[in-house]
Amino acid sequence: MKGPEFLKYINPVLTILQSNGGAGDSSDVIEQVIDKLQITEAEMEETTSNGQSRVRNQIQWARFYLFKAGLIDNAQRGLWRLTNKGLDKKLNNDDVYKLFKGVQDSVKKASPAKPQKEEPKFENISTEDEEHSSSLIAIIQNLSSSGFEKLCKRLLTEIGINEITITGGSGDQGIDGKGIVKLNDVVSLNIVFQCKRYKETVSPHHVRDFRGAMQGRGEKGLITTTGRFTKEARNEANRDGVTPIELIDGDRLVDLFEKYRLGLKPVTVFEIDQEFFKSFN
Repeated sequence: MKGPEFLKYINPVLTILQSNGGAGDSSDVIEQVIDKLQITEAEMEETTSNGQSRVRNQIQWARFYLFKAGLIDNAQRGLWRLTNKGLDKKLNNDDVYKLFKGVQDSVKKASPAKPQKEEPKFENISTEDEEHSSSLIAIIQNLSSSGFEKLCKRLLTEIGINEITITGGSGDQGIDGKGIVKLNDVVSLNIVFQCKRYKETVSPHHVRDFRGAMQGRGEKGLITTTGRFTKEARNEANRDGVTPIELIDGDRLVDLFEKYRLGLKPVTVFEIDQEFFKSFN
């Protein structure tokens, strides 16, 4: 395929959203793209100059160009949603390249005072949706262990988990805390959680060890990390016949901080609507 490498992700993002009914949580869509293209763990370990996953960064670029082409809207953070135009759009390789060039040309026309002397480097995407993500994760990773546990407690409280206590210590056997999820007025679940300030990946043996530690202590498990989970770890978390474990990785952590506005201040960003002014020419 002609053009930057990230263009290979445009069709997978588009078709996955179409198969999902037109919308999907950003983290879930990215994982589905990774699974669909059978991206290897070695590829997932590659990072950009600021430490972002190179694959995830390129998938974000694909979303950004689909948005600029009018196939994805930008109405809600953390949610990738197709426009009416994108719901039944079909693209071959030539169409993808035309989309890329069309967006490039429209950006150049919209900014005549700032001509591009060279092709942009498609790395470390910085849009209004994503520019804070790396900084937020870096801040969280630099917290102390106790500070991260307290932060997780605050987040879980916002989500709706009650009676949270931090139990971390030398004898905690991998359990950092516990709480109660009330399903209704009379039914509740005991939940136990683990918090990992990882920059690297969480492997399936971490999930198995945590499940072993939580036996008899809760009906539901939760592991939160600033890193990411391998595909095998995700499979282990949802394996049939064992206690299910919910996984929150760095991307989903950012989504939750955005949703509950923890440590983040929302801002309004305006973009020129070129179509509006065409009728006045």
